[in-house]
Amino acid sequence: MEEMVKQTELRDTKQASNFMQRIIGIVFGIVQITLLFRLVFKWLGANPQNGFVQSLYAVTQLIVGFFEGIFSRVVTNGEETTGYFEPATLIALVVVSVISWALLALVEPRVRNLVQKTRYTN
Repeated sequence: MEEMVKQTELRDTKQASNFMQRIIGIVFGIVQITLLFRLVFKWLGANPQNGFVQSLYAVTQLIVGFFEGIFSRVVTNGEETTGYFEPATLIALVVVSVISWALLALVEPRVRNLVQKTRYTN
């Protein structure tokens, strides 16, 4: 008697939950957007006495503070405003992006493989 084995691999097509990916994406997206606003506001010389600008600077200072002092600020003097290019904000933006990318890669839903064997005998 000769035995023939047929082996097929089936991929489980059940939609995996990506709830954690959404949460991580939303949280880190909000952080990136606020850092981007800070970068633009500093660059354009926004009024730091404005309530919105003041609160934005206060919230983002928690993250940017880690990277201050790596590079010095670049000052641009205009007729009415003084703008700053703050490298610490740009570095924080890059670091937050890398962390979010790494976390999203870690929580990526896995797709299980199912191996099915069928035995035939003659």
